Amino acid sequence: MPSPELLWARWALVAVLEATTAAEESKRYRTGHWIDEEGLHLDDCGCTWWTFSRVGEGRYVLFGEDESSGVKWHETPIDMLAGGPDWLPYEELRERLAGNELGCVYWYENGAWARAPYPDDLDDDGLDCGMSRFVDREDALRLLNDHIRHDGPDPELLMEHAEGYRLTPELLESYAAPEDGSAPDLPAMGRALRRAGLEPRTATAG
Repeated sequence: MPSPELLWARWALVAVLEATTAAEESKRYRTGHWIDEEGLHLDDCGCTWWTFSRVGEGRYVLFGEDESSGVKWHETPIDMLAGGPDWLPYEELRERLAGNELGCVYWYENGAWARAPYPDDLDDDGLDCGMSRFVDREDALRLLNDHIRHDGPDPELLMEHAEGYRLTPELLESYAAPEDGSAPDLPAMGRALRRAGLEPRTATAG
């Protein structure tokens, strides 16, 4: 796993580019990539969903499910919350567990990722399939293709600004091109950008 800051930046960039006012206000089941008060989300409307949240200074929690996970089907039950710190969102996690909706839980603090112990015969908890789109930089860049102009600046520059936490509304505007051909919803993108915290500090001061 990369650092949580890098994972957050790449995921948040896609969420910002996909942001629309209609999706924010809709009460319907949401899919794609987005950010809200809880954190970052993705849902492929199939067998993959994930949530990534900041939980105070230097603390993050990542949880979700990919169909490749063998955790919840393991013959010997696995306690995915074993060893978890007291700041995890236990109410939601236990609700997910009760609904048989959770595939794995990871947390980050004191400079390291951690998870519950797994038995030796568990091959896959779904993390690789679920997060590879952000862990591999080339995959992360490919995710941008449906959301940016192909006659515009190099997408590497956009990614670098996101990873460096110096993304600006002006730069977003020069790239954004929704997949359906509509005009970019710049106000919604701006709200998502501020919520993600990817702007330079001078841009968010005050």
